[in-house]
Amino acid sequence: MLKRRAARVLLSGFVLTVAVSGLTACRTSPNVAAYVGDEQVSVTELENAVARRLENPELADFAAAQGDEFRRQVLSLLVQGEVHDAAAERYGVQVDDDDVRRRLEVLLAGRDEDREYSQLATQRGLGRADVFENVRQQLVSKEIAESEGEWEAPTEADLQDRYAEVREELAEVSFGYITVPDEPTATAVLAQLAADPAAYPAVAAQYQGQMTLPALEASSPSELPPELAQQIAATQPNTGFSIPTEAGVAVVFVEGPVYPPFEDVRTDLEEEAFSAAAAAGGKLVQAVREDLGVTVNPRYGVLEKGQLVPGTGGVVEILGEGGGEEPAGAGAPGN
Repeated sequence: MLKRRAARVLLSGFVLTVAVSGLTACRTSPNVAAYVGDEQVSVTELENAVARRLENPELADFAAAQGDEFRRQVLSLLVQGEVHDAAAERYGVQVDDDDVRRRLEVLLAGRDEDREYSQLATQRGLGRADVFENVRQQLVSKEIAESEGEWEAPTEADLQDRYAEVREELAEVSFGYITVPDEPTATAVLAQLAADPAAYPAVAAQYQGQMTLPALEASSPSELPPELAQQIAATQPNTGFSIPTEAGVAVVFVEGPVYPPFEDVRTDLEEEAFSAAAAAGGKLVQAVREDLGVTVNPRYGVLEKGQLVPGTGGVVEILGEGGGEEPAGAGAPGN
């Protein structure tokens, strides 16, 4: 379901699990943190990557609280980067830094950039470089999907059709409430508003206070208290009901449903299409990941239900989530 005005998430689809299917040959080296096909993530590369992140005080605080889990997270990020590099090469797609910057401008439009990055650092341990790389990976997935005919960019007509499909889901209800002294006054006010809904601001001005809305407001039913939302939903447009309160009687006037114009949700519709493209391309990236095979140095953890977690001994094969078979060599020194 399309969510109007929902916060755009910088890391939509961000995954720290390195999931692949199939087993690769048993291979270990004390100087290698992970093997990705014919490529390697060296221990030195991993430690340097961790050190660069610790230069950011917010990431350093996050890392201190996470312990070894932070290093596993960084290793997962590095492996994901190698996988997407291989996928981009296999499918002949290119995403440059300017492409990523333009995408970030879309994602951050109207938002406090510093605040967004600070939250990602303190809450998820992700720095600006991690965000940049993740957005690059999303674009790689999208480009792969498009190049392989798994997705086509929506036309204006496509977006209009989608808007028509989801219009009812985007509906908000326009209502207001005015607190009056007693029930007879509430009855009179309701009658006045029903006869002339446009008079609401003038009527509300006669009963100013914390329990009176000066003008009608539009809200999603999900944003209202459940009981109030149910009563409003059961109320015909341009009518209302009253609720006794400690301050008097609240007259709730329901103007009816209102719908956002197409231009107000165009960006959300485009984002929905982008997410579909990235998801379609992600399946093709997964196939590349399976072909490559990924092996992690056991000092950094073992796989449990698709997650790289603390463990001891053995070669760690990173399998698809739900892959129950134990990798060759697990629990014993690698060869």
